[in-house]
Amino acid sequence: MLFITNRFPKGSIQTRVGRKFDFDLRNNAPSNSVYFCRLGEDGGCTEVGGLNFMSALKQSSYRQLLLYIHGYSNLPEDVFRGAREFQQLCDQKCSEEVLVAPVIWPCDNDMGIVKDYWDDQKAADASAPSFARALCRFIEWRESNLNDPNSDPCLKRINVLAHSMGNRVLRETMVSWNKYDLADGVPMIFRNTFLVAADIENESIHREEKGRLICDASRNVVVYFASDDLALRSSKAANLKNKIASRRLGHSGPENMDLTPNNVYIVDCDDVNNAYDHPKGHSYFRSGRKQGEPGVVFNHIFECLKTGRVFPEDAERRSTIVRE
Repeated sequence: MLFITNRFPKGSIQTRVGRKFDFDLRNNAPSNSVYFCRLGEDGGCTEVGGLNFMSALKQSSYRQLLLYIHGYSNLPEDVFRGAREFQQLCDQKCSEEVLVAPVIWPCDNDMGIVKDYWDDQKAADASAPSFARALCRFIEWRESNLNDPNSDPCLKRINVLAHSMGNRVLRETMVSWNKYDLADGVPMIFRNTFLVAADIENESIHREEKGRLICDASRNVVVYFASDDLALRSSKAANLKNKIASRRLGHSGPENMDLTPNNVYIVDCDDVNNAYDHPKGHSYFRSGRKQGEPGVVFNHIFECLKTGRVFPEDAERRSTIVRE
């Protein structure tokens, strides 16, 4: 499994292709550097470097790439477990269709949800410049392929799935990329962007808010939400404690759909989220009631990946409710 991270490694922070990459779990500060790595079958990680990483994606037999940005309080082993599950579900549906590549940012593993929440929120914001740098590397690599007559361009479709506070990482990455590296707005590089149980303010993707850059960079933006997501209730309580009053996007969907770009779609998961992830109702986008068997939310995500359309039967439709 290929992955990208800005967590510090043990030993030198200098990139060395081929070295064993061990996470320094005692250091949860975001690194200014970004590391392109591979997880082996034995559970060991190896640094492969940016060029080898992108070349491996291009040469892969999979048709599409899904970047998976995890939520808060996840250590690397948790992220790998979730990514493996999603990969297995994709392969069950259609082999060699979607390749999952986790994006691992530094979460805290202290005790106590509120302490974790605020430490992780700061880490999410501070991770943006390094991941924006990774996007720059990709664009440079892709353009160099286009200009090289001896090299075929990379035609794989790129998608992104952000879960929980991973949505904050994605939003701030796009802001940083736009501010420091681009001349006039972000390019449309994602086919589908899935915002699942998003732990950001519910007005974040309105046209005048900074989350609009996610919409600018995507063909489709699909928001999955559930009003009884207990993890987001804890998030809201933590924000209220710090005098920040706003409903979360993953609780209610956008504050006002009329203020969102036309490529934003919403999916109400209230009928299934707690059945799939009891009792929190927060990680409901992979397996359904039975581990290893896809749930209806995963099925909806996968159909979007395969077709590139959220509601192919009705081009004007922008919302639905998923039920078993």
